[in-house]
Amino acid sequence: MKMLTTAGLAVTALVWAAAALAAPLTLTPADPQPSGLKPGLAVKYAYPPDVKSLNQATRALKRGEPGPALAGLDYRDTADGDNTLTSKRAHYVAAAISGYVKFDAPGTYAIDFLTNDGLDAKVGGQTVGYFDGRQKCFETRAVQVEVPEAGWYPVDITYFQRVGTACLHMRAGQGAPDWMPDAAFGH
Repeated sequence: MKMLTTAGLAVTALVWAAAALAAPLTLTPADPQPSGLKPGLAVKYAYPPDVKSLNQATRALKRGEPGPALAGLDYRDTADGDNTLTSKRAHYVAAAISGYVKFDAPGTYAIDFLTNDGLDAKVGGQTVGYFDGRQKCFETRAVQVEVPEAGWYPVDITYFQRVGTACLHMRAGQGAPDWMPDAAFGH
């Protein structure tokens, strides 16, 4: 039994080491760079009778409706019963979020998200946050990305909230993830 535990720890350490040594994902800036953006992010909502996976959320969003824009991606953990993001409901919500995020300087950034529940987040064409399931407000694995130039990068997110509380935050920073201000987003 002790040998299996030791072997399991060794494999886990190797996986984390490989991830740490992996080259950063290179983000692709918007081309052409947008101008005249409105603040925040556009969002489309669907309200399925139940949602437990990104696949179910994606199917529901085919019948989605536009909702009020998100101010950014800093939605703290709600109280059970509070509406999810800017939607009309607290539970059984799917959201398709789109727009742009602005990086003020080129370089290597760490990006992660706090999410409750599911999330498939792409920035600059790369998957930078992913969780397909249900959980309390918890962070995704931090992803290292290379931002080749300052400017706007496309954001494409599928998110769902089943029951209980809801949260959605994006963090990004050179060195370690940090809260992204609402002013960094446009649509």
